[in-house]
Amino acid sequence: MKRIGLLSDTHSCHDDRYALHFAGCDEVWHAGDVGDAALLRHLESIAPVFRGVRGNIDHGDVARRLPEMQRFRVEDVNVLLTHIAGYPGRYSPGFSKVLDAGRPRLLVAGHSHILKVMPDPARDLLYINPGAAGNQGWHKVRTIVRFIIDGADIRNLEVIELGKSISL
Repeated sequence: MKRIGLLSDTHSCHDDRYALHFAGCDEVWHAGDVGDAALLRHLESIAPVFRGVRGNIDHGDVARRLPEMQRFRVEDVNVLLTHIAGYPGRYSPGFSKVLDAGRPRLLVAGHSHILKVMPDPARDLLYINPGAAGNQGWHKVRTIVRFIIDGADIRNLEVIELGKSISL
């Protein structure tokens, strides 16, 4: 069993509650648009395993350190982590080929700033976008997500609302 903390679109927003809410997590995943390298280092220190991808605003050290996409396995679940994917029924142009090539059971993406958890029954996968944890963007509430992967099960998904924008 692995406890996962998931966030996206921090846009350099440092918030001590990331560590508070992800305490006890085995892994922390970031679905792109980290922002600055100091925040990346902080996120890497929260859990034993950190996995992240770069987003369209990431540059410099962050872009050099994070790939555009990661494929990995946690327990019995194949995961695809990326920043821009669209969502079931409206994938980004060409993204269906990426899904067909890897056949993930869990697709995690960011970019839209829209919290969305939905199945894709045609591909037998679960899609999760944790929304945006940062201040930049049009979203009204900052969100992060926690869940458990236990064997082939993805369960106990919790959405944590961090509230409106915080002072920087």
